[in-house]
Amino acid sequence: MHDAERVAILGVTGFVGRGLPALLAARGLSVTGVSRSGSGPNAGIKHWQTPDFLDLAGHRAVINLAGESVAQRWSPAARLRLHASRIEVTHAVVAAIRRLPVADRPAVLVNASAVGYYGDGGEAVLGESAGPGSGYLADLCREWEAAAMEAESLGVRVVRLRLGVVLGRGGLAYERLRRVFRCGMGGRLGSGRQWMPWIHLDDVRAALVHAVVSDTLRGAVNATAPEPARNAEFTCQLAAALHRPALLPVPGFALKLALGGFGTSLLDSQRVLPEALVADGFSFKFPDLTSALGNLVAPFTR
Repeated sequence: MHDAERVAILGVTGFVGRGLPALLAARGLSVTGVSRSGSGPNAGIKHWQTPDFLDLAGHRAVINLAGESVAQRWSPAARLRLHASRIEVTHAVVAAIRRLPVADRPAVLVNASAVGYYGDGGEAVLGESAGPGSGYLADLCREWEAAAMEAESLGVRVVRLRLGVVLGRGGLAYERLRRVFRCGMGGRLGSGRQWMPWIHLDDVRAALVHAVVSDTLRGAVNATAPEPARNAEFTCQLAAALHRPALLPVPGFALKLALGGFGTSLLDSQRVLPEALVADGFSFKFPDLTSALGNLVAPFTR
């Protein structure tokens, strides 16, 4: 039988993962961290050379946050790495579960995905029932989620957490934006009318814990704040919070030229709402940009 108090986390040393053990401990759950590096601040981290070595026996839940950042040029070599770090790892997680006796399998697999699943949604409101979009990121997310869903046939509750842009201190997105705006060089991306599906880091971590302990949450789950904002609004609010101007818009063609396919994806409009989380009783600590940016910017403006 599995240990009702233990959770395995792949990607435990990453930006989102490294804050989870403390939150799970507050709910009476202990953690087995799984990391390629085998290093980091969290105790109990297992060294992971290849996903074939995963041993998930004795765990109530598995959280899979593995995946190389998409914030890079999508060269053929980069696409191979993105595929391997998401789809291949997820297949390995499901295979590790399949190897266990039925009574010893985890009750739930919480598998990361991304709002890139929806592609460019324009002005449409995108709840979890919305279909997949087109383009490289949408295809990657669709294959990623399909790999995770294979665990359902093994009697495991599967939560596919579609992450928005995670805003948190130390995170790639927020720190890059903060530095640019602090230098007075910030501005909207393209027209700025595209919807930006953001979420505060604290709410992402809380949503992951909620997905583990809830008996009813399953399937696709949007991990985005309930009040999405257009890029221009986000730009104005961040500039105001940092007491800096936002006078230098970045033309769409410049993003595409500098970052290729990833730059193009920054212009996609995704008006994503967390309908499943809200329906399951989850409460956001930072539901709007004012509260989120106030929390993030405060230490830098004193």
